[in-house]
Amino acid sequence: MRRRTTTTLTVAAGCALALGAAAAPAYAAPADKPQVLSSFTQTSASSQNAWIAARQNQRAWSAYEFDWSTDHCTASPDNPFGFPFQTACARHDFGYRNYRAAGQFDANKSRIDSAFHEDMKRVCATYTGEKHTACNSTAWTYYQAVKLFG
Repeated sequence: MRRRTTTTLTVAAGCALALGAAAAPAYAAPADKPQVLSSFTQTSASSQNAWIAARQNQRAWSAYEFDWSTDHCTASPDNPFGFPFQTACARHDFGYRNYRAAGQFDANKSRIDSAFHEDMKRVCATYTGEKHTACNSTAWTYYQAVKLFG
């Protein structure tokens, strides 16, 4: 009787392990996910452009299990006074959501907020005169809001 019980427990444990393995994801995010996340959330135009390209081809980055969801500029207008800040807001959401998920938000918040401001300033650089000044003022206001309340 003892031998049958041991065999039954061994088979049951093996089945549980097999079921657990089957329920696990087919793959885990690549080990370089922190470096890729960092590269997509820097203040430079090249970082912004890399993120835009990746966002347009999310399938190629699926192994990283990034959260690409966005509500754009949350409760603020996405294009205040006609200034197209929607993409800057989306990249800002990307940084916040993915660093929160990684448990690294506090260590990266300041840089993500600064990248947001730089993204908006690049939008403003396409304007001249009073429109340029108004755009930069609006970008500053958005930046201060996320810096304080984000």
